[in-house]
Amino acid sequence: MRRFLMMFMALLCVTPALAAQPTDWSKVATREADGTYMLGNPDAKVKLVEFLSLTCPHCAKFEGEAIAPLTAKYIQTGQVSYEVRHALRDVFDFSASLLARCDGPNAFFAAAPVLYATQDQWIGKAIEWSKTAPDSANTPQDQLLRMVAKGSGLDQFFAARGLTEAKANACLANGTERDTLVAMANDAWHRPNFPGTPAFTINGVLQQDLATWVDLDKRLGAALKTQPTSFKAPAPSMKAPRKKL
Repeated sequence: MRRFLMMFMALLCVTPALAAQPTDWSKVATREADGTYMLGNPDAKVKLVEFLSLTCPHCAKFEGEAIAPLTAKYIQTGQVSYEVRHALRDVFDFSASLLARCDGPNAFFAAAPVLYATQDQWIGKAIEWSKTAPDSANTPQDQLLRMVAKGSGLDQFFAARGLTEAKANACLANGTERDTLVAMANDAWHRPNFPGTPAFTINGVLQQDLATWVDLDKRLGAALKTQPTSFKAPAPSMKAPRKKL
């Protein structure tokens, strides 16, 4: 009996250590109040924001080289949070972004790398479709977005990821969500000295001449060394005039 009690007490001593495993912040994705999606620790010491476009080839290249080490080194450990803001460039980007966001932030961060990896394929289909597409000047926006999704094969891409046709159409027709993305785009493209996509802010400061993972890695490392833990990044301005997409 005494031996049994000693073994039981030993297990009790081990249990708290097992429960204290560090959080994998790369599994934590949230929607912010202004509609942006964020991956990682909301209280991270360094706040990284990327302004991206899903039809931007430079964004695809950067995603391919940067997202894996960024996630492993900085996001997963809780040191850096990663927020995505859409700097829409065209109607194909608009449709892709609405569908990618349709199932929420976790689904978005899972789909975005695959969209970038297959960008040449679905944009190639979009270009071919646009050559023979009917005039859309008077087409309602939600109908146009559905046409674009079908013509580019985005409808099939997201169907394969479990998004039903009914839900996809509802997301494309969601006026509030469309307005959210337009506001993000206007905020991005009307920023002083905005360099185009992809663009980044680190703790609220717009970065210039940042084009590679090596560049980003150095700047995040420097920010972690200098930035106080209590820093709160300023809220992005949403006052820029809206433009039609």
